[in-house]
Amino acid sequence: MKTARFAAAAATLLVSVSSPAALWAQSDVGEGEGLAEKAEPIIVVTGKGLQETPGTPAYGSVLLSRATLVSTASGRIEDALSNVAGFQQFRRSDSRSSNPSAQGVTLRALGGNATSRALVLLDGVPMADPFFGYIPFNAIVPERLASARITRGGGSGAFGAGAVAGTIELESAGPDILGLAQGSALIDDRAETQLTGILTPHLGSGFASVSARWDRGRGFYTTPADQRVPASARASFDSYSVGLRGAAPLSKNIELQARGLGFADHRTLRFEGADSSSSGQDASVRLIGRGRWQFDVLAYVQARNFSNIVVSSTRFVPVLDQRNTPSTGIGGKIELRPPTGNANTLRIGSDWRISQGQLFEDAISAFSGKITARRNAGGRNGDVGFYLEDDLVLGRLTLTGGARVDRWSIADGFFRERNAAQQLVIDNSYTDRSGWEGSFRAGALFDMGGGLAVRGAAYTGFRVPTLNELYRPFVVFPVTTQANEALDNEHLRGAEIGFDFAPSPQTRLSVTAFTNELRDAIANVTIGPDLRQRRNIDAVRSRGIEATGRAQMGLFQFLGSAAYTDARVRSRGAAAALDGFRPAQTPEFSASGTVAVQPSERFTLSATVRHIGAQFEDDRNSDVLPAATTVDLFAELGLMEGVSLLLRGENMFDETIVTRNQGGSIDLGVPRTLWIGLRAGFGR
Repeated sequence: MKTARFAAAAATLLVSVSSPAALWAQSDVGEGEGLAEKAEPIIVVTGKGLQETPGTPAYGSVLLSRATLVSTASGRIEDALSNVAGFQQFRRSDSRSSNPSAQGVTLRALGGNATSRALVLLDGVPMADPFFGYIPFNAIVPERLASARITRGGGSGAFGAGAVAGTIELESAGPDILGLAQGSALIDDRAETQLTGILTPHLGSGFASVSARWDRGRGFYTTPADQRVPASARASFDSYSVGLRGAAPLSKNIELQARGLGFADHRTLRFEGADSSSSGQDASVRLIGRGRWQFDVLAYVQARNFSNIVVSSTRFVPVLDQRNTPSTGIGGKIELRPPTGNANTLRIGSDWRISQGQLFEDAISAFSGKITARRNAGGRNGDVGFYLEDDLVLGRLTLTGGARVDRWSIADGFFRERNAAQQLVIDNSYTDRSGWEGSFRAGALFDMGGGLAVRGAAYTGFRVPTLNELYRPFVVFPVTTQANEALDNEHLRGAEIGFDFAPSPQTRLSVTAFTNELRDAIANVTIGPDLRQRRNIDAVRSRGIEATGRAQMGLFQFLGSAAYTDARVRSRGAAAALDGFRPAQTPEFSASGTVAVQPSERFTLSATVRHIGAQFEDDRNSDVLPAATTVDLFAELGLMEGVSLLLRGENMFDETIVTRNQGGSIDLGVPRTLWIGLRAGFGR
């Protein structure tokens, strides 16, 4: 019934843009005039949000073009985002060979657990799972996108409560980029396949876009050869993502947008039977006003689910079945930009999010195979925020500042456990909590002439613990990590200074020095042999320098990024043993560089070198993940009008990438993988 209601709601949102011509006519008739009685105004439907404000560059962001997003060796969005040094997932694996719940995203070495500390937006909608906080990368298809903007550092704008480490803004492409139809089909040397198709017709004065992506394969062995047993399995995967998007004019300056997304993913990790799955259905509707009084009104609904079977690494049988984790997220925002003059941009807005969900899991005896305990836990989190931001341009100087206040709540938390006889042995209900949090950001940008600009910013922020951190224990055998219903909010304060040097349109260099402190940081803290618990530690202090550059010289293009970060845990009391250690899963140095050459319009070749420094698996810095340097290749050769040959190579020198090292039990990342396929596009 819940799925049916969601489908009906999504259909209602999407049908509203199925007839743009009718909407256009209705808008005009409402003004009392027929279409034949006046000249038709010029209407441009973009499918985009409002333009970025003048103060945006003060916070030092990196913009990835569509060409960068669609020309990676793997064809996956997380691979493209890794071109920005400092972007980090909890594990080094991509969304083919990691557990979905480990796909948290952070920036500036503020990691420590698998929850996202960076806010990821797709067309203005937060993409984090309502229960876990991870990002469903398999649902985000690079070919659907026009660009990605990565801003490292906190922010106080819309949905700022989730942006303690920064913001990643993904923007969908329209028909001007996609054309009428495009698609691709690839196969690799393990017979794995990747199929993509997009159809984007104009409908009246608007457009619709229907897209689908299907990835499947038997995968590779994540277990090193010397640790394999008869039960060892390849990291097989089978996932799809289907999207429907539309935009239509309501008047000359008002545009209605709607989007639907459905996805599912199935993976097997390490052992036969260690299967995980995730799925989701999202829908959103957005109203954009580009007149004298600009506005952005957004509403969305999300339904997600997750399941996972844990297999013993000694007996190789299921010991835990996390069979069902349904969750829902609803939210929206209203932003108004009143006319305040050409030199001033004022944003006034409010946003809200409600996340609720619960888990159902069964503990299984490794000896009898029978269920020994049934557990059910969950709750509800909420946040309502109000923000104000103003940008002022004073000649060569741009000043920006903003503040927001949030009312957060943690409610309806519970944990119940029944034994094999279905008798209730634990029945805990947790006290509801709520409060107010204030945050701000301010920045300045000064154009010194000659292509040189200097900038500085300071900011604070906070994050409410996810339902996963509060209520869901998990096992990465043999280590058990307990939840903690008493977790406090995380709090960030930070500052940065940097410069941008662009002596020509073809060359740009940006350098930023920063200091960030995440107080009350939530980490997986060791409390006993093979036992950890999520706890607040005093702080994670992260200081470092980031550099990003791009250049074009004749036929050659270069895009490079590097980040050096000194991140340290500051802790006393129960977690005092962690003081001075490096946070788990955070490298000290990372870098990426891509060189591309385009000798003709029909031929492109690029090579990407990516380095990830050594990092630690655990909070006590005992299990090392060695540094890894990989080389990827991408080539596209035009065969005929609209049709090209694709050649891709991942990890060309077959570098050993250790993605997990838990007491010597190791998982590996993607080995050398070669792809070949075709890409076609028509109607541009």
